[in-house]
Amino acid sequence: MNLPKPLRHRLEYLGFRAAQAAATALPLETVSRTSGAAWRLIAPRLYRQERALGNLKLALPELSDAEREEIARGMWENLGRTFGESFHLEEIVAQKRIRFESAERLEDMIRTGPSVMCGLHLGNWELVAYTSKLMGARFTGVYQRLSNPLVDEETRKMRAFLYEGGLLPKTPVSARALMKTAKSGGYPAFLADLRDDNGAAVPFFGKPALSTVFPALLARKTGLPLYAGAAFREPNVRFVIRVEPVAIPRTDDHAADAIAGTAALHAQFEAFIRQAPEQWMWAHRKWV
Repeated sequence: MNLPKPLRHRLEYLGFRAAQAAATALPLETVSRTSGAAWRLIAPRLYRQERALGNLKLALPELSDAEREEIARGMWENLGRTFGESFHLEEIVAQKRIRFESAERLEDMIRTGPSVMCGLHLGNWELVAYTSKLMGARFTGVYQRLSNPLVDEETRKMRAFLYEGGLLPKTPVSARALMKTAKSGGYPAFLADLRDDNGAAVPFFGKPALSTVFPALLARKTGLPLYAGAAFREPNVRFVIRVEPVAIPRTDDHAADAIAGTAALHAQFEAFIRQAPEQWMWAHRKWV
């Protein structure tokens, strides 16, 4: 039965608020463990499992089918844990469950000043922005709107405290706002590993993958340094953030420099993923 969109959105919102109430009523570690176990059990039976295994075979052909299936199960568990933890982000920060590796890298970033930060959907990716708190910086983030505006607003509120420079929906207007932020000494922040049909095909696990060039172009045009960051999951709902600088050529061809920078960014993303392949989101459509 096709419900009218306003009614469907309202019912989805009520379901989301029920999940939120259940998650916030339970201890953080219980929510993370239970949600992870449920996703690990149920999600491999759903249609996206086939895509995840196909992507794993394309990217990691040297592994056996059994090894790839185990990575996929770990991926679903990580996604389930991340979903449950999304209702407890402020608690994770307040309880100091996140460490940054290393102190020297953090000091370098503070000393360098404004920059462009790019995360990927690995571990608990929302926590990459915690770097801003450690730096004393105001990250301005970008997010993909959900189709349900009621749920979208609630999820935006849950992570907005990590982005003191604002959390903007992904639109052409936001792109102009981020360019202004970068030129005025701000800290634009992105999740930059998803497919972008309007992007450039750059190597990723040895295969071309359509990827957004905007973060690298932004860094190239403004002269800001570009960083890749990941929040790796550790036992007992703890996390370690690792950040690496990404080199961008500086020639007379800004567009070519941005594509080269995007390729370098994805090379670093690949390096992060190889450290913990079960923590990356293999089920999305990435490759050409």
